[in-house]
Amino acid sequence: MIPIRDHNHTRRTPIVTWGLIVINVIVFGWSLAFDAPEAETLVMRFGVIPDVMVHGDWGLSRSEGGALGSLVTPFTSMFLHGGLLHVGSNMLFLHVFGDNVEDVLGRGRFLVFYALCGLGAAAAQVLVDTSSMVPMIGASGAISGVLAGYLMLFPHARIVTLVPIFIFIRFIEVPAGIFIVLWFVLQLVLGYLSLGILAEGGGGVAWFAHIGGFLAGLVCIRLFYRKPKASRRRSFR
Repeated sequence: MIPIRDHNHTRRTPIVTWGLIVINVIVFGWSLAFDAPEAETLVMRFGVIPDVMVHGDWGLSRSEGGALGSLVTPFTSMFLHGGLLHVGSNMLFLHVFGDNVEDVLGRGRFLVFYALCGLGAAAAQVLVDTSSMVPMIGASGAISGVLAGYLMLFPHARIVTLVPIFIFIRFIEVPAGIFIVLWFVLQLVLGYLSLGILAEGGGGVAWFAHIGGFLAGLVCIRLFYRKPKASRRRSFR
């Protein structure tokens, strides 16, 4: 299922959400200027590499094969993507779900919320496979946290969803709660199935970053959300 839009208007312009989308697109366009060896070097330097984070030599810089400087990679990795489909799908999800979460949290809190979800995503992927040398890149972990926030704030919002059925394409509206819960269950299933690949040292989609980002979002939305005075008695639904 592919989200197209939601029926959930915002009160103010989602400047942070739009800014994040623009920055990600610009960085992706800039990365296309590199040839293959340079692009690989860029990803190895600014992507999250679990083995470097856990077992790396903190007395040596990344350029010298050490870990010094790798603490910045959980942030820089959020703005790197491996292809047009990768960046396009991530930005679509951020566009559909990010503006409403930003509208409720406010711009400053939303930016911190987004960053913390990205950090939670990186931590989860590192902990699952501490010896991996495969770099993790992409904004999907942070965006998974945004989905968790949307689920808690707007479970009944209607999401216009594209559903491909063999050669046919159909648009349906589903409650955000159903869409996001199904999405998360899929991440859990695919994460479990990927354990064998990780054990063999393989790469692919960082499913546990999605799971970690989502769980971080569930926690952080409780910390960052401030209920309006008129609805103090209302709880998350």
